[in-house]
Amino acid sequence: GFMHETQIMVHVLSADQENAPDVISMVGASAALLMSKIPFKDPVSAVRVARIQDQWVLNPTFQQLEYSDVDIVVAGTENGILMVEGGSMEITEEEVGDALEAAHAGIRELCALQREFVEPVQQPEMEWTPIEPGEVLRERVAQLAGARIADAMLIADKSERNEVLAALRDEVRESLAEEFPEQENEINELLYLSEKATMRRQIIEKGVRADGRKPDEVRPITCEVGILPRTHGSALFTRGSTQSLGVVTLGTQDDEQRIDNINVPTETTKSFMLHYNFPPFSTGEAKPIRGTSRREQGHGALAERAIQPLLPPFEEFPYTIRVVSEVLESNGSSSMASVCSASLALMDAGVPIKAACAGVAMGLIKEGDKIEVLTDILGMEDALGDMDFKVAGTRTGVTSIQMDLKIDGISIDVMRDALQRARKGRLHILDEMDKAIRTHRSEMSKWAPRIITMQINPAKIGEVIGPKGKNIRGLEEDTGAKISIDDSGLITIASVSGIGGEKARERIAAMTQEPEVGRIYDGIVKSTTTFGAFVEIMPGTEGLLHISEMQEGRTEKTEDVVKKGDPVRVKLLSIDEKGKMRLSRKAALAEDAAANGGGATE
Repeated sequence: GFMHETQIMVHVLSADQENAPDVISMVGASAALLMSKIPFKDPVSAVRVARIQDQWVLNPTFQQLEYSDVDIVVAGTENGILMVEGGSMEITEEEVGDALEAAHAGIRELCALQREFVEPVQQPEMEWTPIEPGEVLRERVAQLAGARIADAMLIADKSERNEVLAALRDEVRESLAEEFPEQENEINELLYLSEKATMRRQIIEKGVRADGRKPDEVRPITCEVGILPRTHGSALFTRGSTQSLGVVTLGTQDDEQRIDNINVPTETTKSFMLHYNFPPFSTGEAKPIRGTSRREQGHGALAERAIQPLLPPFEEFPYTIRVVSEVLESNGSSSMASVCSASLALMDAGVPIKAACAGVAMGLIKEGDKIEVLTDILGMEDALGDMDFKVAGTRTGVTSIQMDLKIDGISIDVMRDALQRARKGRLHILDEMDKAIRTHRSEMSKWAPRIITMQINPAKIGEVIGPKGKNIRGLEEDTGAKISIDDSGLITIASVSGIGGEKARERIAAMTQEPEVGRIYDGIVKSTTTFGAFVEIMPGTEGLLHISEMQEGRTEKTEDVVKKGDPVRVKLLSIDEKGKMRLSRKAALAEDAAANGGGATE
């Protein structure tokens, strides 16, 4: 093959914060290859497709995306689709197919523009010779390993199959070491190609998969929920030899992730995160653990995109939600297992998601005109096949989709067929998940925080916080609750103890309540004057009790009725445009008397 190292670097030098730079970066990379001397056969283009008011829109602005129920990036050539990635709000498989058709029309247009743009500056293709193993070596490897590889590829157990193939590779390398010195890499490549050809031939010609399943058959599934006693929610999802442990943690608004990127002018936050961990032991390997890998970032984003549309609005469920998928064992489709374990764990945590969500990975084997679509692919079928097509969603429709190919492209018809088979597999998986838990629990874990939200007048924020945070610190110390306030006056109170949270709410309500005209208050006289008294009816809120409103008949002197420091019941008669309040003791006494059956009240 082409063994010259090739590197493409894309730098976003300017962003208008209205249009996404990712799709034009793909087009720019393709155009750069086309005009270079590197052998690059056909232009590749990408578009983002959205749907707004039932109309397909290509390359929408960020503002338009806010009104869309679809956000899918599609890449391909003039002849077919190469890559798909995106999410949607439970749209049907037929609608996904329509979106891909709309996207491919835009891709063909962009490919034609690339050809027109590049033609005047295109360089002659560089001379190169494919590096391939010699024919004699090819025959010797086939003679030593061909039949035995065919037998090994039918071993259902992954570990046993890998052990047999590893021993066979060692044996072949040792047998040919003297005859073909310093050609170990070529021998390894021929063994890999033989394994690939054998697996593909068995599927295309015999319909036989390595683990004995039919092309449209899903591996055995088991689901367990609530297996970790101290977490807020947990679930173990196992499909064949792929296993994901989903763990949910509920937090407050203070736990939201802060995001700063070039697409928006201000810092943003997100209250839902799904993180995917793929430790080396999940595939029986020992590796150094460094930073988060591209695989972990991509698979986590894919699973997060699948679950996101199903979460309740933050106003109804004011929690920051973090789900972690720990892949304990992997033999293909661990990202889709993560979707399943996340859905189960969220239900176990009592998060009121709209519906259960499951995912399945589809594969493809294409030899000439013969095509076989595979459901729930193994790791080997992913590595040696032509397609990895992940589809996640509910019984209603698709919420997340991702596809990459190792061939020149496939038609929309093949993708529509794969989508329908994926739906069949997804419904089967959802049936199995329902056996463990059908809907979210009515009660959250006793270890999860209870969150109460309340809205106050923004002008009252200072009263709640107090000088240098004195009031809010005192509230937190007295009640054990965690309190946060945003600039709009929305207060979030989180407490593992429901009693502590309610106590904090009552105290904040008392500090921030607004005077209500017509209500009777038990106040304290703060000062007296010749024309009446000023009465505090709420902390920091005073009104005038005029001398004429103190009692029935004439009052000669304010101190004849009330003195500074006296408790007094008053009725709030009115609040003028300047916020001044008019109080009446006379009206309060009359109302109390009526309530007591006409008896006098003092």
